[in-house]
Amino acid sequence: MHALVKKLVERGPVLTDGAWGTQLQARGLAPGEMPDLWNLAHPQKVVEVARAYIKAGSQVILTNTFGSNRIRLRGTEGESKVAELNEAGVQLSRQAAGNRVTVFASMGPTGKLPSAGEISAEELAEAFAEQAEALKRAGADGIVVETMSDLDEARIAVDAARKTGLPVVASMVFDSGKDKDRTMTGVTPEAAAVALRQAGADVIGANCGQGIAGFAGICARLKAAAEGSPIWIKPNAGLPEMRAGKCYYDMTPKEFASHVPALIEAGASFIGGCCGTTPQFIRAMRLELISPSSGESARA
Repeated sequence: MHALVKKLVERGPVLTDGAWGTQLQARGLAPGEMPDLWNLAHPQKVVEVARAYIKAGSQVILTNTFGSNRIRLRGTEGESKVAELNEAGVQLSRQAAGNRVTVFASMGPTGKLPSAGEISAEELAEAFAEQAEALKRAGADGIVVETMSDLDEARIAVDAARKTGLPVVASMVFDSGKDKDRTMTGVTPEAAAVALRQAGADVIGANCGQGIAGFAGICARLKAAAEGSPIWIKPNAGLPEMRAGKCYYDMTPKEFASHVPALIEAGASFIGGCCGTTPQFIRAMRLELISPSSGESARA
């Protein structure tokens, strides 16, 4: 286990952050507009999101770099600015964090599935290496390979991140199959945990895909198969409803936070939120973590 990860988890569950895209939309990001481009176009708005999560109690925050790989940026105004977008994303979260909290940089999927023959392993490796190196150069404390559905793509991204020497989190989306316990490509939590650990991930996890109510079982299965690796969990705030072309989540912060004890019991080491969650959700989770019902297991 990487020394930084060991240090983070040694005092109990670590509270991460929530959704970024919807927070930027609340600050003016237009539907369909790529959030990553705001690292250069509206940097202060990006800093505001990071600061809001820190104020709410996040001990680890991510960066606005989820889609900042050359494949996902292709055809956008950011196509020639891969390094700049990634470096700015880290610098903005670092500006908000100072020395108070840890910054783990986000690396999301390319939108192309290697298992379906849509892209070669070589092209993926080049794209993820370019992004990971930019994130390291800018001063990220770690890298989170997140929202992955294709295990081959996840392994390639983890390998690229691992080569930077930074700690690596690898997080998959489990929302498919009869029991909503497989990735879109049919991978189980057990298979993902084994493969991602072998690829070099320090932390194994699940995020996005479904509401928090379905995550305790996924978490427990990841924990059982991860051979001691810490578990990273960032669920959605329930399932969205489309209203007038926009996604809405009806789950309240209090209801979301009520699932925290079950996640801790299932073995989660890092917990936070994904789509639909806000700083209010993180604040509610923090209160749950330091409440008597959770045994005051996290740092205040």
